[in-house]
Amino acid sequence: MSIASTIACQPVLIAGRWRDANLVESFRATDPSHNQPIELDFPVSGWADVDEALRAATVAAAELRSLPAAKIAEFLEVYADLIQADAAELVETAHRETGLPKSPRLADVELPRTINQLKLAAAAAREGSWAMPVIDSAASIRSCYEPLGPVCVFGPNNFPFAFNSAAGGDFAAAIAAGNPVIAKANSSHPDTTRCFAVLALQAIERVGLPAATVQLIYRTGHQDGERMVADPRCGATGYTGSRSAGLALKAAADAAGKPIYLELSSVNPVVITTSALNQRGGQIVDEFVGSVLMGAGQFCTNPGLVLLVRSPAAETFINAVREKFAAQTPGTLLSPAVCRSLGRSVHVLADAGAEMLTGGGEALPDRCARPNAWMRAAADQFLADPEVFQTEAFGNASLVVVADDVDQLVGVIEALEGNLTGCVYSATDDPDYEPIAKALTPKVGRLLNDKMPTGVAVSPAMNHGGPYPATGHPGFTAVGIPAAIFRFAKLTCYDNVSEPRLPWLLRNANPTGGTWRQIDGRWTTDNVG
Repeated sequence: MSIASTIACQPVLIAGRWRDANLVESFRATDPSHNQPIELDFPVSGWADVDEALRAATVAAAELRSLPAAKIAEFLEVYADLIQADAAELVETAHRETGLPKSPRLADVELPRTINQLKLAAAAAREGSWAMPVIDSAASIRSCYEPLGPVCVFGPNNFPFAFNSAAGGDFAAAIAAGNPVIAKANSSHPDTTRCFAVLALQAIERVGLPAATVQLIYRTGHQDGERMVADPRCGATGYTGSRSAGLALKAAADAAGKPIYLELSSVNPVVITTSALNQRGGQIVDEFVGSVLMGAGQFCTNPGLVLLVRSPAAETFINAVREKFAAQTPGTLLSPAVCRSLGRSVHVLADAGAEMLTGGGEALPDRCARPNAWMRAAADQFLADPEVFQTEAFGNASLVVVADDVDQLVGVIEALEGNLTGCVYSATDDPDYEPIAKALTPKVGRLLNDKMPTGVAVSPAMNHGGPYPATGHPGFTAVGIPAAIFRFAKLTCYDNVSEPRLPWLLRNANPTGGTWRQIDGRWTTDNVG
């Protein structure tokens, strides 16, 4: 008897219809708060599902190009309202699948942020300036950014709302650009993603968008995932997750010439000068401990590496953090896989010579959790093997590296890989700040001063990106409208095309009266002529 006839799985959403998957096998998510599987089966789809989704998305992409931007904006706004109305069920479902607190994390922080992102994307789509319309009237040449085509979104495990493949930042940016989305759910929270897709389809039907504007597949085999991102019908891919899986997808996409935007791994160094420790060491201890243990450390901007110069103040800081780590109950990790991965990473660091100041023991038996881990290494050790000492310990763990002097500390910074963030705590007129910041800035996408990196504000000025391996490309951000939209758009030039045949953004009359366009070298909201 085949597996398809013995297991009743949740349906996939393809071409506007919930239907049984082309089933290869099934899986269940885990309730990490009790370390028990959730009795809900989800399908691993075969290539036939992916092929049909790509085929339907191609049709939807062509239809979306003919619709006014206001229609796409309306979908995002209606979808945001439906999410708000269904907040209680979404929060309950995500809590069960991830163990993240209902309040404040899910209900009061992440869900409002998700709704806000969708509305910001709607505003950008409606107003149109994100597309950077440029008009050279004398040469009769005009250009703007336009939809790229079907976008595949792979969501991460740690943000079931804000980075969800069917509702999060990549999703919002891809839709705002005018593309349909094929959402690949994260296996840690498939039911949360299913709930979002149900609401997305309701919004599609209410507004009148193409049925395949949003589709959902829960999981595929590795080969089918790689085949999907490399398929000629795929416009681009947004991926947030592990480095190994992301690089496998990138290799496939690159070989086919397909854009793929990756968020992979980051240890987010925090550099604290001796003067800062002497001035307010106790305050920095509290800020650091709060940041690294918040949400059991499961943030892509979690401070996993601290750099200090040897001093009595540094020893006081290290000991104070050790005491607080040892005293605080470890948070619940997202899944058994995250728990296992954290344990492996801590052991890698310990085997390389890092001193285990606290933590490092076995996983807790009754839930997905490990003791808070605080480790120490000398700068000489780090510089002898910088790659292994930058192993990302995703979770409630951090490594402190102690240098003999500022010059050696700068040497450690220069040996760093690319990171999403880098932070410098310093005193006023601190002579050590300039050489540290000068070395750190090229290594990070976001430089912070006197502030832990954990929060990522939804701001048009935000860069949630960085040099490899933080991301696959240093020139793009996954957070911040309108910049995040450009990943899923193509620049199109119209040369000597008559005015009635041009896209609305490039015609003589300003399409909204408020869209910013560059006309003959000047940014303006005026009409041409």
